[in-house]
Amino acid sequence: MEIDILSLFPEYFEGPLSCSILGRAQKKGLVRIRQTNIRDFSTDRHKSVDDRPYGGGPGMVMMVEPIVKAIRSLRRENSKVVYLSPQGRVLTAVMCEAFASEMEHMILLCGHYEGIDERVIEMEVDIEISIGDYVLTNGCPAALVLIDSVCRFIPGVIGHPDAPYQDSFHQEAVFDGPHYTRPVEFEGLKVPEVLTGGNHKEIEAYRRSQALEKGKRVRPELTLLGEIDA
Repeated sequence: MEIDILSLFPEYFEGPLSCSILGRAQKKGLVRIRQTNIRDFSTDRHKSVDDRPYGGGPGMVMMVEPIVKAIRSLRRENSKVVYLSPQGRVLTAVMCEAFASEMEHMILLCGHYEGIDERVIEMEVDIEISIGDYVLTNGCPAALVLIDSVCRFIPGVIGHPDAPYQDSFHQEAVFDGPHYTRPVEFEGLKVPEVLTGGNHKEIEAYRRSQALEKGKRVRPELTLLGEIDA
């Protein structure tokens, strides 16, 4: 997969994308991630990329021309332009899996200030994605979340191929079950005996029940398919 990030602050991504799992994935050639500064496509000597909104209101709006030029400099036949926006579809694990398997080239557009000129969305954006019901100072953190969550489903990025499909929101219970490792006891707290007993059916049932219980307690608004089927 190839990913191009369009933003006003390419340096924002240098640290997070160069280390850990994403850093190793790029070194292996499993994903290629590039950054482009939208300001490079400004048409005036001041490198302006924003202006006051028509109709009034607070803040500044990113201008249509630099963004469109930046997108078109990268767009290919197999490209999909994703705008990170609070007004978009909320990102889910199922969407991330689909992006990883179906998208060859993602262009991620990061907004700043009060957002972008609506004509960019009408002309160039294929899908708007939100990472939650809140507003960030810019789209860069959301782009990192999208990249990280999508890349997990690219074969070879995660050490164990089944790991992404056993995590929270990819099971009927919505949440993942609790995890433990050595030591067996720490400051009086012991690992549940069922997890050390070796009975895989009992372990699976335990993890499922714990996931359902936590899902009901923490996220009661979600539909727990496992509870419905039980």
